[in-house]
Amino acid sequence: MYTPPAFHQNDLATLHQEIQGCRLATLISHGESGLQASHLPLLLRPEEGRYGTLYGHLARANPHARLLAEGDEALVVFSGADAYVSPSWYPAKAEHGKVVPTWNYIAVHAYGRAEVFDDAERLLALLSELTDRHEQPRPQPWAIDDAPRDYIDGMLRAIVGFALPIERLEGKWKLGQNRSKADRAGVQSGLEASLDPRDRALAQRMTDR
Repeated sequence: MYTPPAFHQNDLATLHQEIQGCRLATLISHGESGLQASHLPLLLRPEEGRYGTLYGHLARANPHARLLAEGDEALVVFSGADAYVSPSWYPAKAEHGKVVPTWNYIAVHAYGRAEVFDDAERLLALLSELTDRHEQPRPQPWAIDDAPRDYIDGMLRAIVGFALPIERLEGKWKLGQNRSKADRAGVQSGLEASLDPRDRALAQRMTDR
């Protein structure tokens, strides 16, 4: 990922927080048949002295599962808040007019080689943890135990799990850090006034930085 110094983010806690806040990641691998991409919810387990390990699962019938098992490097993309930036928000537009549109965004790239597994108990533990994470905010959370065990066993046979220890981690916070303070304030005000909640979410991230 091309990351000019002004946009570089290397604080591990901040990167982990962004990964954990991303609901759907993109897993990308390359093999003899070309590129494969899968969109997956993932779990991150931090580890002392390391970047941590990502866990997820794929349909056994998905060719990507076989590609992961070959052990080549994979890329996982976590996309955060993003928004179009209009030149009209820059005070510099009124001064000299030398401004153009851009796109501000937050992204994390994680690289590693996956271990693929199909042990039923290990898969069940992974799916239980993943389900609990997303069901927890609901008034009456659903749990895997709510379904018949023979049904769940059949579902488990149809998937494979993977653990991907992160070997390299890159973060890009493109939030206008290369612009003047006045231009950044203008962008933030423009985004805050937007009717699109995605724009307002990015404005908040500019405040948090």
